[in-house]
Amino acid sequence: MSFACPDDASLLQAQGQRLHCPSCGHDFRLRGRCGDCGEELERLLACGASNWFCNHCNELKSKSRVTTDLVRID
Repeated sequence: MSFACPDDASLLQAQGQRLHCPSCGHDFRLRGRCGDCGEELERLLACGASNWFCNHCNELKSKSRVTTDLVRID
């Protein structure tokens, strides 16, 4: 999955769990929100798999129930 920089539309490069824009130099992280309660989700990464967990609902969420956006890291 690739993402474009919200500031200048350049393709972001993955650097660990961060996404870096080589054009403007900003770093971003992917944020997930629960489709049921709207709370921010915790991202679980293990063995190449990526899952989302909602601490408010206390359950794993499928990708179809998650909305994502980019948040700039200052």
